[in-house]
Amino acid sequence: MQLPDTPRLNSCFFSCLCSELNLSMSKLVLYGMDISPPVRACLLTLRALDVPFQYKIVDLLSGEHRTDEFMQKNPQHTVPLLDDDGTLIWDSHAICCYLVDKYGKSDDLYPKDLVKRAKLEQRLYFDASVLFMSLRNICAPYFHKKVTTVPQEKIDNIIDAYGHLETFLGDSRYLTGDTVTIADFCCAATASSLPAMVSIDPEKYPKITAWLDRLSELPYYKEANGNGAEEYIEMLKGAFTIV
Repeated sequence: MQLPDTPRLNSCFFSCLCSELNLSMSKLVLYGMDISPPVRACLLTLRALDVPFQYKIVDLLSGEHRTDEFMQKNPQHTVPLLDDDGTLIWDSHAICCYLVDKYGKSDDLYPKDLVKRAKLEQRLYFDASVLFMSLRNICAPYFHKKVTTVPQEKIDNIIDAYGHLETFLGDSRYLTGDTVTIADFCCAATASSLPAMVSIDPEKYPKITAWLDRLSELPYYKEANGNGAEEYIEMLKGAFTIV
């Protein structure tokens, strides 16, 4: 008796096996944790580039980032950390730039044109120095020392950052124009987490709201960022008292 669909079954099995082998043989390893906005920026970039990689969870809450093994790789003991066949890179912005330069089939996510790149990098520095810092200055004391009282000044920093983000978007679909870039990934990973402290009022910030909605339509967005942002907000929502 002939087995039904045997060639198709063998083909499916072979495809699955090849997929697993490619993943296990991938030289790219990203260390991180889903609740971390910078980690999610890197996940968005990797998914957009469609390159195989391994994702190794580092539980920050239990101190896994401070083990001797991890600190040998990254003495700053932060996530994300990228290991590209022995090349170690940390800081999400540096990782995202590196990934596109090395693995991008085009430069759409990180343009080589100097004027376009300068505008994009301004947005990256804005995320690093303003947007993300407004989040970190509240969540770091909470995670490290269970500080739940937040001075109004720190809340005002988030509101100020929202205002800049709304201005940057202007009439564009994305942060640097009509094409999504790593600037969107980095800033969106942070902005989608900030409602844990200050909600994004759609009437006050219609452009931020529409921008995040637009990004959420990307096929990889929910897995790479949406779920982690929801977990982060759920963890911190209502934890703080403003003084």
